[in-house]
Amino acid sequence: MQNQGKRNIIGILIDAVDYDAATDFVLRAAREKRSAAVSALAVHGLMTGVLNREQKFRLNHFDLVVPDGQPVRWAANWLHRTGLCAPVIGRNLTLKVCARAAAEKLPVYFYGSTSEVLCALKRTLEKILPGISIAGMERSKFRPLTPEEKPIIAAAIRDSGAAIIFVGLGCPRQEVFAYEFRDLLHAPIVAVGAAFPFLAGKLPEAPQWMQDAGLEWLFRLASEPRRLWRRYVLLNPVYMLLVMLQALRLSSFSTNGQAPTREVLYG
Repeated sequence: MQNQGKRNIIGILIDAVDYDAATDFVLRAAREKRSAAVSALAVHGLMTGVLNREQKFRLNHFDLVVPDGQPVRWAANWLHRTGLCAPVIGRNLTLKVCARAAAEKLPVYFYGSTSEVLCALKRTLEKILPGISIAGMERSKFRPLTPEEKPIIAAAIRDSGAAIIFVGLGCPRQEVFAYEFRDLLHAPIVAVGAAFPFLAGKLPEAPQWMQDAGLEWLFRLASEPRRLWRRYVLLNPVYMLLVMLQALRLSSFSTNGQAPTREVLYG
């Protein structure tokens, strides 16, 4: 499938793509040493843009935003008849991009999460993708960056020789990072949510039938109720209501956001 272009889902522009088209886009940008901001956006990430006009502006100025999760895919198909057969899950996209990068000898870089997760992720990737070249890994600082740290981090990534940068800071911090670092790095930055701990074996995956039924959120809620209950119990019903209003043409959703008035440096 070719990229069918961006589609408005309650005001957020989502690209109608499958894994092959998304992977091709990232690898092409990597080969061309071209800056690009990419995100795998599930319902929570999409809603951060709906609820915050500056975040909407950031997301709608990304080069590629893929439908991460069945509810986003269903909305794309329902609202725009895109015919997407499957969502583009962040952790799966990470593996597919890494496999292609290994085959083409393009070094990758991982930014975010903890040292423990990054070490486990490195072991996993080197085991299943023996040819992979990991240019570097840097754990999250779990705090806002100072203005002085931004150019230091960008220089470290550039000096590593990385052709593709994966960011796993959680939403919306990782999308802010990709937006603010895009012009400093001549390589695609791919925000992939919880892909790092999932691939590192630190988070359990939902059974396939739950993923297919769009119930992965319920599995994650049961796994981490104290951390995730607000995200799923409050945001999911609002998302469903807004999609229904758009589908029934009872409400329209502008894609115009508000340009950020200042940098919000996350690390």
